[in-house]
Parts: sequence; structure tokens; C-alpha cells
Amino acid sequence: MSDAPTSAALCTALRAGRGFAHKRDIGDAIGVLARALPGGTDAMAQAVGIGDDCAAIPCESGDGHLLFAIEGFIDEFVQAQPWFAGWSGVMVNLSDIAAMGGRPIAVVDALWSRGMAPGAQVLEGLAAASQRYGVPIVGGHSNHRAERGGLAVAVLGRAKRLLSSFAARPGDVLVMAIDLRGAYEEPNPFWNAATHAPTERLRADLELLPVLAEAGLADAAKDISMAGAIGTTLMLLECSQAGAVIDVGAIPRPPGVPLLRWLQTFPSYGFVLSLRPDQVVPVLRRFAARDIAAAAVGHVTSTPQLWLRQRGDLALLWDLAGETFIGARDAANATEAAHA
Repeated sequence: MSDAPTSAALCTALRAGRGFAHKRDIGDAIGVLARALPGGTDAMAQAVGIGDDCAAIPCESGDGHLLFAIEGFIDEFVQAQPWFAGWSGVMVNLSDIAAMGGRPIAVVDALWSRGMAPGAQVLEGLAAASQRYGVPIVGGHSNHRAERGGLAVAVLGRAKRLLSSFAARPGDVLVMAIDLRGAYEEPNPFWNAATHAPTERLRADLELLPVLAEAGLADAAKDISMAGAIGTTLMLLECSQAGAVIDVGAIPRPPGVPLLRWLQTFPSYGFVLSLRPDQVVPVLRRFAARDIAAAAVGHVTSTPQLWLRQRGDLALLWDLAGETFIGARDAANATEAAHA
């Protein structure tokens, strides 16, 4: 595909995009919690630090971890596409659970709407996803007298062996796996490969992630979110205190989709994995066996900078040593100060 702007132009556009801006807001929340909680963010008793896809709570039995994920949705999206917003409330949380090597147990939701009619469409989308993915809705909260619509959904899961954003290492190979069997939910940057997929495929494709974890084929992963493939990788790198060089042309992409648009896309099924070199081939084979596009797209470095490369053109996207992205480093510093 020859539609690509220069690497420097890609870096400029990605940094200015809405997906990056939303993720940078995480740092503000982390900073408040790190300062307000006695003991810093250590008081939030997790097996992994702030910045991963889920909270991970060790099971008292010693058999793995409980995973707790939550997603909130901007009111414009809920108003414009209430059914798809409901579906997405389940779908994106299940991706978070899978990205940490887990399997979902149950869903709860909090819904605000201006009357029951728009609220009903959201609930119908939630119910459809609950049935197709096989995860029960066990409770929630509703308010149908709100001025504007809003939605938050949480999912509880369990992992026998964790995948984490904090486990990437220098020398790892970055692999991206994305389901390209879909289409855009126009005009939004959402690539929908889920709502028309067979039920068995939806469930089995998510099952790949905990299977990879339990087989010892991966320990570092993150699901591709509103920050897109590059922004999600940047979050993983910040958590792992590492850097990377990514060949943007190697990222799996549907035919005819411009590169910049694709790099700012939120796919319904997409993951970044940081793998030891001997894990790459067996992992790629697992995704290929399920017709999911997957490719090695770069490598992890010890220098905390993210570089984008295409056809020999190299540009620096982010220097994490000088500027945090989601504030994971600031949280760690605040916690260290609280213990000093």
C-alpha cells in the first residue's frame, strides 16, 4: 500500500489525534490517586501496576487472579449508536480480560438515559453481546431521567496465568494480531469484526489469549484500544519502561484503508504482544489457524523511545524518558515518594 505519509507526518498526526488525547487523560487520574491515597497507588492492592488493562487481584486460594475491568463511553457515542454502544460495553471489556490472559465470568452495567426508549436500545445491545459471548449480565444500575445518555460497563474475570503490560523486555519481538474480517462503523473509527461474526468464532478467538498465556507462549500483551495500534503499544512500553522500533507497513491492515486512518482505528479484535523470539512462530501459527491476521511488526529496545519506520524512513514518535504518556512512570514515582 503506497498511501502512507512520511514517518514524521504520521508521528505528528498521531500525537495530535483524539485517541492519544483520551489516553493522556489517564495520567491526570493516576496522579490524583497517587497523591491522595496513603501509600500511593500501592494502596490499590493489585498484582500489577496502574496502567494495565484490568485490575488483577490474587485469589485467596493461590490459583490465579481475579480480573476486574471497566469501560465508560462518551455520551455522543451512546446517543448516536445506542445498540452498538451496548454491544461494545461487553465487547471491549472482554478484550481487556483476554489481554490479561483471563476468561470472563459476569457483566454489570450502569446506564443513564433520557427516557426508556433510548435506554432500551442500549440494553438490547448489551443483552445481544452477553448472549453471543456467553457471559451473563448479573446486575447493574439505571437512571432513565437523565439529561443525557451515558454508559459504563464492568466485567469480572479470572486468569490462571497473567499477561501484563509490565512484562515486555528489550529484545522482544512485537506482534500485532487484528481481525480484518469486518468493516467500519461509519463515520466512526471503529472497525467492527464482531456483530456479524459466528458465535463460536467470537468465543474461540478470545480464548486464544488465555491459551497462549497458559502454554507459556506469552506473558506481555495489551488490547488495541481507542489509542490505536501505535498508542496502545506506547502504553505497553511505558508500563514496561522500554522502547521500540515499529515498522508501520508490517501492521496487518485491510485492503484500501489509508494507513493513518488505520493507525487511529479501534478494532473490535486487536492485540499487541511482546514475545521472546522463540515464541513468535508458534504464536503466529495459533492466530493463522483461526484466520486472524498477525505479524511481527517491530522489536523492543532498552531505550525508552518509540520510533516509527517505513521504507527506511525513521521518525521519533515519543521519548518516554522526557514525557510520560499515561502517567505510569509518574504513579511509580509518587508511590516511591510516599514510602520515602
